[in-house]
Parts: sequence; C-alpha cells; structure tokens
Amino acid sequence: MRNLFIVSIFIFFLISCDNQNKLSTPNKNISSSDTMHLLFNKDSAWNYLLKQTSFGPRNPNSVGHQRCLTYLHNELKQSTKTQLFQFQQVGYNENLYLTNIFASFRPELKNRILLLAHWDTRPRSENDKIISKRSDPLIGANDGASGVAVLLEIARILKYNPPPIGIDILFVDGEDYGIKQDLEYYSLGAKHFAKNKPASYHPQYAILLDMVGDKDLQINTEINSMKFAPGLSKEVWRRAEQLKLSQFNPEPKYEIYDDHIVLNEYGIPTIDLIDFDYPYWHTTEDTPDKCSKESLDVVGKLILNIIFNPPPHI
Repeated sequence: MRNLFIVSIFIFFLISCDNQNKLSTPNKNISSSDTMHLLFNKDSAWNYLLKQTSFGPRNPNSVGHQRCLTYLHNELKQSTKTQLFQFQQVGYNENLYLTNIFASFRPELKNRILLLAHWDTRPRSENDKIISKRSDPLIGANDGASGVAVLLEIARILKYNPPPIGIDILFVDGEDYGIKQDLEYYSLGAKHFAKNKPASYHPQYAILLDMVGDKDLQINTEINSMKFAPGLSKEVWRRAEQLKLSQFNPEPKYEIYDDHIVLNEYGIPTIDLIDFDYPYWHTTEDTPDKCSKESLDVVGKLILNIIFNPPPHI
C-alpha cells in the first residue's frame, strides 16, 4: 500500500510539473514501464518545433537547411552517438546536397525499433491560395518540424532512461522535394538509407511520424500501413485506445506515398502516423500557430509507451 501511495505521488508530481510548463530532467530511476509515457514534456517538444521553424524554410541547399542540420546534429549528440550520412542527388536543374541523421540508443542490442521523420521542408507551396506564393518555399511547422520535434524529445528522455530494446532515430532529408506525381524525386533520404544500410541492419519494425502537430489532430490508420504491416498498425492503435488517446481513429482513411513505402519495399515493416486532414498542407500557412503542443504530447506519449512496453510479436 505504501508503494502504491509513493507511485501515486510521483505521477501527480510529473503532471503538476507539466502543467506549470517547467522543463524537468527525466528521472532515470523510474521503474514502471506503464508510466514512462508520462515523462514526455510537451513544452520541450514545442520548443524543438519552434527552433526548427526559426531557421525559416529548410528545403535542400537553402541557408535554413544548413542551419537546421547543424542544430539537429548538435541536439542529438547530447543524447547519444549520432552519425551524419551525406549524399548528393541530381534534382530539377540543380545538384542537391542532402544529409540523413542517424542516432542509436543501446546499440549493443540486436532487437531494435526504428523511429523516423523527415526534417526537410518543401521548396514550393503549390497549394497556396495566393497564386504568387506558390513558388515560395514553406516553413513546414507541421510538415517537417512536428515529427522531428517529437523524436528529439524522445531522444532527450532516452538519454536518462535506457530503453529495454534498441532504439534508432532517423531524420531523413529530401522527402518533400519532388513535384506532384513525380515519385522519383520524393523520399530521397529514405531511398538512400534503404539502399545503403548495412546488410546486417534489420529492425523488427519502424514507425514514421509525419504531420503530427495539427491543432485538430486526427490520425487514422493509413491504408498502405495496413497493407504492409497490419499487425503493427493494429497494435499501435490498440495502445492508443488503451491510453485513451481519442485523436487516433482505427478506421482506414488515406492511401499515402511516404517514406514508409520505401522501407517496406526493402523489407522493414513500417507504418505511417500522419494526419492528412490538414488544410495548410503545402502552403505558406503551414506555420506554428496551426500546430499545438498538446498534439505533440499525444503522439510522444504513444511512442514512449511502445518503446518501454515493446510488443513481443508483430
């Protein structure tokens, strides 16, 4: 009974700190895997999103792209060993200089989960309601910064709380470069990673975070995810229901070409967590005011629950 009382006080303390918008150092002595998701700090994640967008557009070859790369590398290095994988790609009348960022937690473990998000932003805003802005690069608060923000916060937590399974975090570049329908120029970083990864590297599964910051967050099961990794999709949505995360809807809705298609084609079962009902997609209005820390919190808590309670079979 005394132990239950202590755990209750601890959980109350975590929630109180979060409500007071204080950034606390994760407690490495937490032992219950069922409460680890409470360590996710939405204010910290939100600051990661704002920092990325402060660099402006982060499309390949831009000044913002280079500044953000330096920032992301430095942030991840504070949590674990991090590698940069730089490569060139011929683009539309230009040579692209791209970089994937790869960080590993507990590299000695064979059983691993890969978490990924794209960190680049789109070089054009073809869906903008103002025609003169359609050739402008966009800020990408949701489509670019949100998934990265969640994973940066998770990396911060894993630094102090070693996971029970190997965790790899991959920030891929050049995901959103291509023009509409030209799939050859989409997912450039994911393609490079899949083609060049060591033959011995084969995580049990991967989870892609893309556009997870929308204020009105509604994440449906993605059709291709169910096709390639049905067991993983069902388990993730079961966890969301268990945690009472109403923003996750198990009803399949969209069939999307995203980085998860590439990884699935190379034999890594991968699902895409994406809210595609986002009216500011590929417009200059994809800015932080359209996102919320509460949405980042929901997704982060779900991923932490999976990390510290890894399903035995998918």
